[in-house]
Amino acid sequence: VQLQASGGGLVQAGGSLRLSCAASGRTFSMYVKAWFRQAPGKEREFVATISGNGGTTYYADSVKGRFTISRDNAKNTVYLQMNSLKPEDTAIYYCAASNYAIGTRSSLYNYWGQGTLVTVSS
Repeated sequence: VQLQASGGGLVQAGGSLRLSCAASGRTFSMYVKAWFRQAPGKEREFVATISGNGGTTYYADSVKGRFTISRDNAKNTVYLQMNSLKPEDTAIYYCAASNYAIGTRSSLYNYWGQGTLVTVSS
């Protein structure tokens, strides 16, 4: 059972990136999925989460209106579309999955990917 994040890179402020997280394992398709991030010298923080059927989403205030989380259960993949990027969005972005509940606390998520680095230059 693995989560594989991809799509990170270097982008200028105001630009866009789309992150993907592919999950292996058929049972993953309906798990709650989320994105967290960790900037250098800071603690990991919640970014966005989406319910198993995609009907419910939550966002951190810092990304609301700029980021969109979505999922394709047929492909076992969750996405994070990031627009209007800011230098403070620079971080390693981690995808996570939970078979327990949807929420913003990292302790709810029992499966984690390896992370993908997003760097936003000013």
